[in-house]
Amino acid sequence: MISRRHLALAGLGLGAAAVAEALRPRRRLILLKGGTLDASMPKKFGSWVADTGQGIVTPEQAGKLARALYKEIVSRIYYDTAAGDAVMLLAAYGDTQSDLLQVHRPEICYAAVGFDVVSSTPAEAPLGNGLFIPVRQVVATTQSRTENIVYWTRMGEQLPQSAKEQQEARFSNALHGFVADGILVRVSMLGDSQRSFERLMQFIPPFMKHVAAAQRPAMIGSALSAALKTA
Repeated sequence: MISRRHLALAGLGLGAAAVAEALRPRRRLILLKGGTLDASMPKKFGSWVADTGQGIVTPEQAGKLARALYKEIVSRIYYDTAAGDAVMLLAAYGDTQSDLLQVHRPEICYAAVGFDVVSSTPAEAPLGNGLFIPVRQVVATTQSRTENIVYWTRMGEQLPQSAKEQQEARFSNALHGFVADGILVRVSMLGDSQRSFERLMQFIPPFMKHVAAAQRPAMIGSALSAALKTA
């Protein structure tokens, strides 16, 4: 005879299975609509001119898992021909974000290749007309190098600003039945942190305005992209 305890355990098991089935993603949410990130990003705008990104810390350097996360990685160095500054840019795109495949945050990536992560703080990168991207400012150092980093991540239509928010975004996408794509966009400069962060915040608005409009949602999400287009 089956006891009440066994019936209760069986009920819990069936309930867990039902929840797991309900959370199983069924639809793709892809914001990179054809084309490539590389083709969508400007090679030149204003006084900035792009060159190949030699010497940039990339996800590939952090190991095989990091390399498996991304479908496309673009790395460039933008030189300001007027002021002489250099901004290192990396955009890493993955068409599937999950517990195993998720954007590789710089706090992890830089530590994995020997940097000390001195600080990581939330901030807002202005786009003009009252629009902002939620970003993080990170300072990472070695004995010979101080790199000042501004980065943001997009998962589906969300722009998580912390590792916790990233987990919540992943869960929310699953809860709504989506397998979402995602991207990490990172810009950085060497040297004095205060000046570097000021210059990076000045770099982001014109850069984003020169990204191809059709691919801008892949960088910053549909809502912010539409607002930037109409601003």
